[in-house]
Amino acid sequence: MRLSDLTKSRLRKFRSIKRAWYSFILLCVAYFLSLFSEVLVNDRPIVFNYEDTLYFPIFYHYPSTEFGGSYKTEADYRVLFKDPLFLEKVAWSLFPPIQHDPLYSNLDLEHSPPHAPSRQHWLGTDESGRDVLARLIYGFRNCMSFSLFLTLITALFGVVIGGIQGYLGGKMDFVLQRVIEIWSSLPFLYVVIVIASIYGRGFWILVMVLSLFSWIGLSYYLRAEFLKLKGLTYVNVARSLGFSPLRIFFRHILPNALTPVVTILPFSLIGGITALTSLDFLGFGLNPPTPSWGELLQQGLDNLFAPWLAIATVAALFITLMLAAFIGEGVRDAFDPKGGA
Repeated sequence: MRLSDLTKSRLRKFRSIKRAWYSFILLCVAYFLSLFSEVLVNDRPIVFNYEDTLYFPIFYHYPSTEFGGSYKTEADYRVLFKDPLFLEKVAWSLFPPIQHDPLYSNLDLEHSPPHAPSRQHWLGTDESGRDVLARLIYGFRNCMSFSLFLTLITALFGVVIGGIQGYLGGKMDFVLQRVIEIWSSLPFLYVVIVIASIYGRGFWILVMVLSLFSWIGLSYYLRAEFLKLKGLTYVNVARSLGFSPLRIFFRHILPNALTPVVTILPFSLIGGITALTSLDFLGFGLNPPTPSWGELLQQGLDNLFAPWLAIATVAALFITLMLAAFIGEGVRDAFDPKGGA
């Protein structure tokens, strides 16, 4: 697929906006690295040589009997790598840079959790003794993945429904607009509570529930763009040449109507992150013990004597939203002729 000269010009302009471009790179790199969180943040070794045999605990589950244990349950590497008899048979091992599992509760430390930041736990532990840094990293991956999927589905629904309204117009536009107005008046939080109580609070359940409501605003923009563009001369010429309605819709009108979509998507990403964080904070988000920024914020509120919980989470949330906002401003200035110089 070849990019038009106008699109190339807009991309060059986006790259020239240094704050937006560097924010885009930082956020992409951070998210890419978070996709490999199991390799970067884990208390299991990535690989080790035991009796001249390579083992990959991150990718495979090995029973305790494999290493001289008495049970066929999964081996506990935290215990094994403290056992001198086991270490004598290990030629070498490679551990992740951050050796903490986000679901493991370290209750061997002095006093009761949450524990303050230390050399062992750089950002401290939460009220269950789990490492805060590990949960922030895994929580970042959950937030970004959730928001990206939500944004893509929102864009798809908004473009299709808004485009159909604007292109067909007339009675179809009137009926769909009334349906959208009724649908948008439904209490979103109640719908989430009802569906979560029936089907659970899984990742995809929440994505689909939020997608049912988040496309409405975008559809208004697409409807207005299609209403404006379908009466232009080049569209009328395409009709007179006998082009099919689908070709006119997708090849002639849609590419020129996507400017609002492109400029809104980064801010939709922000909305998705804050939506999941808010739901987790209220207790209607992902099922525990899934790492979640909203849950850490809730713990910070419940444990005001442990300020590191709230400070670390708010800092991570602030930096992520700030980078996304810089990207959104850059995209708006580059792609929208009314967005700035």
